[in-house]
Amino acid sequence: MSNIRKLEPKPLWNYFHEITQIPHPSKKEKKIVEYMKEFGRKNNLETTIDKVGNVIMRKPAAKGMENRKGVILQAHLDMVPQKNSDKKHDFEKDSIETIIDGEWVKANGTTLGSDNGIGVAAAMAVLTSKDIVHGPLEALFTVDEETGMTGAFGLKKGLLRGDILLNLDSEDEGELYVGCAGGIDVSVKKEYAEEESPEGMTAFKIAAKGLRGGHSGVDIALGRANSNKIMFRFLMQAESDFGIRLAEAAGGDLRNAIPREAYSIILVPEIKASEFNKFVKGYEKMYKTEFTDTEPGLSFRAEKVSLPARVLNQGDQYRIIRALFACPNGVQRMSQAMKGLVETSNNLAIVKCAAGKFEAHNLTRSSVDSAKEATAWKIAAVFNLIGADVKLSGSYPGWKPDMNSPILKTMSEVYRKKYGKTPEIKAIHAGLECGIIGGVYKNLDMISFGPTIRYPHSPDEKVLIPTVKKFFDFLCETLNQIPAK
Repeated sequence: MSNIRKLEPKPLWNYFHEITQIPHPSKKEKKIVEYMKEFGRKNNLETTIDKVGNVIMRKPAAKGMENRKGVILQAHLDMVPQKNSDKKHDFEKDSIETIIDGEWVKANGTTLGSDNGIGVAAAMAVLTSKDIVHGPLEALFTVDEETGMTGAFGLKKGLLRGDILLNLDSEDEGELYVGCAGGIDVSVKKEYAEEESPEGMTAFKIAAKGLRGGHSGVDIALGRANSNKIMFRFLMQAESDFGIRLAEAAGGDLRNAIPREAYSIILVPEIKASEFNKFVKGYEKMYKTEFTDTEPGLSFRAEKVSLPARVLNQGDQYRIIRALFACPNGVQRMSQAMKGLVETSNNLAIVKCAAGKFEAHNLTRSSVDSAKEATAWKIAAVFNLIGADVKLSGSYPGWKPDMNSPILKTMSEVYRKKYGKTPEIKAIHAGLECGIIGGVYKNLDMISFGPTIRYPHSPDEKVLIPTVKKFFDFLCETLNQIPAK
């Protein structure tokens, strides 16, 4: 393990190190909530844990700053648990092994948790500092942001007192975010009949591996392959050309991560087995050509396996393969309001097909609520046509940009004076909690910012060390310059 405790600013990195030693995947935050509770007790901070597990702390204003507007520092406690297939790691028991690689901190074969551990650690460093000048201060640490934002959804009125919310969950230093996408889950379920595997067949396991994956919002415009889409594209032609029978298939395991791996077990007529092997190699070559720049590690292979006892009935096989092939995926529309911003997208995140049950789970995002709903309906229509049950759930609003925001003006001026340039003002194609929190606390003036983090939600996740200090220094100076009430 690298000694990240020696990095600057030391208080922030010390807290981040402690966070990496506590298992805290989404929906399993009990240990880190207890850690935060003890942190509050040790540092004489007024600490409250609400009914859903969010942690709220308060620190009085520094002397002479009592008349400033109240500020809420906001970050989420959970992390996305993703690992390489060859990595042995239990996210509910094992700590994260951090590595310093040049100017980056990353993890050994797993997600790092800098999303949003760096934001949590920054807030903790401010709460314990005796030197940072600030007005009335609160910190809101939410739970389960990554798998449904249930912490933000569960936040009740009357708990927060501040006027300004600084969300510490963005991933490009030098950028101030003033808007975000909303989202909705589209879940598909269908039962199907199975039948005995026909005679004269050879079984193969088809595996798509080595994809980069990534955040299903932030990285959706990078042109990366979706393992579910390339698998069912292959299966559709394999069914047409070879008369394959499908026994089972699966791909992806997180709704907000672009799926990196997928597999299927299929039966091919024995007399076509040799030709089928060449067909698979041809598909791998084709995919490598299509995704030359975005997926250099792509692997698409077949290996012989034992013949399964049962396969999908042909009718449902035909319908399921084609519905998944037709399911909208990736960028659907670019924003007309902000150049270069994705407006609407869908991630075909999870597919499961085995033992008579088929499931597919999508996360649809858009900064335009009507477009979000229309895309969700389009996906639902595709699967309704094959007789599947479709459920739309977990809808959350986007955060509409306010270019006249007072805190935006203050932070832009602070950044310009401190670093000699104007920060970029952006919106993000991801679900920040600002939209949900702002829906409950309509008085809040909000900004989201953070250090530079790359490849969140994947084992390639890493944070750029120099930007962490820059982000923290900017945060501290912003707190010093908060205007009076």
